[in-house]
Amino acid sequence: MAILVWDQTSERLYETGVKNGVLYPQNASGIYPLGVAWNGLVSVTESPSGAEATPIYADDTKYLNLISAEEFAATVEAYTYPDEFAACDGSAELATGVNVGQQSRQAFGLAYKTTLGNDVSGNDYGYKLHLIYGGLAAPSEKGYQTINDSPEAITFSWEVNTTPVSVTGEQPTASITIDSTKADATKLATLEDILFGTAGTDPRLPLPDEVKSIMTVTPSAIALSSSVPADDASDIAIDTTIVLTFNNVIVSEAITMVSAAGAAIAFTKSWDSTEKILTITPDDDLSNSTTYIVAVNGVVDMYGQTLTTEAVNFTTIAA
Repeated sequence: MAILVWDQTSERLYETGVKNGVLYPQNASGIYPLGVAWNGLVSVTESPSGAEATPIYADDTKYLNLISAEEFAATVEAYTYPDEFAACDGSAELATGVNVGQQSRQAFGLAYKTTLGNDVSGNDYGYKLHLIYGGLAAPSEKGYQTINDSPEAITFSWEVNTTPVSVTGEQPTASITIDSTKADATKLATLEDILFGTAGTDPRLPLPDEVKSIMTVTPSAIALSSSVPADDASDIAIDTTIVLTFNNVIVSEAITMVSAAGAAIAFTKSWDSTEKILTITPDDDLSNSTTYIVAVNGVVDMYGQTLTTEAVNFTTIAA
């Protein structure tokens, strides 16, 4: 049996600060496809509530406690906010630079970091990454004052209520917290590439099930599993569609199609619900006895892995 010891070296921990705020407006499909940096973030005060016990009595004694649903809210304070937050704050643009208030409020997600420190490393010990889903900002007071001999910058503040999103195997939630001192560093780096963007991909906020997958699953190397038509296939119908199947969920791509003579082919892309199977439908019938090349470029999966460019060649049937 171990004896408890308090305040040992390197175990004197604390949490401080708030930085790297990112706003993710929610679209009509309930996802958060594009993030923007939130400069001037001063504070985020998380305010969980609920989970209150209601005692039930029977047989002249306390029988059990019924626990109410738990809510998650927050207060966000900042010196400024992204232009994209205007819709979340009940504004709509009538013309460039002209906004009207008292409009419907767009839901949003939020990401930010807080600093973890200890007595040895100070503020370099680590950080927590906070993710908030389903946020809805309430109208807020904005107090403007004349500039005087003691000027102060205005801070804006919003009360944010949330609607939880589903999590497989768990209760719905509106918040996730990730501790960099405990999480797998490689997996966390992959998640942050998704949250904050890379040179080839826009930032976005993944839903909790995707976050769980990123942080728990060791991904297979990205690969093009199959193509229809197959590479070097011949006698393909001129009204064919091209189906590319990948082994991982794909988040971005820059696939193109040309004839062997170099003429670009216009087409429509459609992903299946798994986001692994891409169907390419040419806008017009292809020409007979012609070789076509599908250049599989810029394919990036949910783990941030980039597929080496591949080419799928096929030749259409003779007239």
